[in-house]
Amino acid sequence: MKDRPSRATGRPTLAQVAARAGVSQITASRALRSIATVDPQLATRVHDAAKALAYVTNPAARTLASARSQSILVLIPALSNHLFIETLEAIQDVLRPRGFEVLIGNYHYRQDEEEELIRNYLSFQPCGILLTGFNRSETAARLLANAGVPCVYMMELRQEEGIVCVGFSQEAAGAKVAEHLLSRGRRKLAFVGAQLDARVLQRRDGYQQAIVRAGLPPALEIMTPEPSSVELGGDLFNRLLMEHPDTDGVFFCNDDLAFGASFEALRRGVAIPEQISMVGFNDLPGAGQMVPRLTSVRTPRATIGQHAASSLLSLLNGRTPETPALDLGFELVVRESS
Repeated sequence: MKDRPSRATGRPTLAQVAARAGVSQITASRALRSIATVDPQLATRVHDAAKALAYVTNPAARTLASARSQSILVLIPALSNHLFIETLEAIQDVLRPRGFEVLIGNYHYRQDEEEELIRNYLSFQPCGILLTGFNRSETAARLLANAGVPCVYMMELRQEEGIVCVGFSQEAAGAKVAEHLLSRGRRKLAFVGAQLDARVLQRRDGYQQAIVRAGLPPALEIMTPEPSSVELGGDLFNRLLMEHPDTDGVFFCNDDLAFGASFEALRRGVAIPEQISMVGFNDLPGAGQMVPRLTSVRTPRATIGQHAASSLLSLLNGRTPETPALDLGFELVVRESS
């Protein structure tokens, strides 16, 4: 018998997919959501049937039928940043095999965009939300509180009742960089930052506090709210040399800026680290191939995604994670630039 599309909508139905594959609708649904417990041969039959019928899943209908969405919202500040791409991939690796759909919202480091995304995506009734950091508008925070949706916060830590978060201390990382540069005999230190989101400022604060604790005046600061880029790193490095030519140690808020500064130093014949030591942040791919190789703080971005997704799964199952504020730490990778 030839399969016919749904009379009401003209679209193939899950029942037709299941019938063509010779399985129950429950098995077909689980196979289409890539749930790992479905027998691989059955899953192949279901996917072949769905392809033959040009079947498209209907998340809204599934939500109505189950009274629970299978969508999880992930809000990140930038898709152009390799840091968040690795985190997203790790999140999907955990959630998709368990049948969850990952909705991604990119708010470009703008609180108003994040607020709008939260408002819009809550209409999809996500069963959980993964958020980047704690700094957002009052309205966004109120929307999240009123929604009552389980949330896990990434990249930062907060010891507070009811808060589940996975990350590391940005302040401690900044302090570690300062201690390293001071141990190298550097005394005229600078901090170069862009974007100026909450985590950049936390790193700056930790850096400055460690310098002051060592009995030195605070580091000079060259900062701009402009989006971070390699090109901007070169421009800010030139400004630093022009305004403060005696600087002998620099902490760049991320590797993009440090890469740009390294290229500019090569062009200008500035000896790194003999004249100025450089340290970046995140230890992105390429840091170990720079000339000279860049010292950077390695952050556990993929591991943060994995543990944040697992913590959210615990919340969805009615369990609070053993460690609500999970500190995954960081590593200062010392190379030739410092």
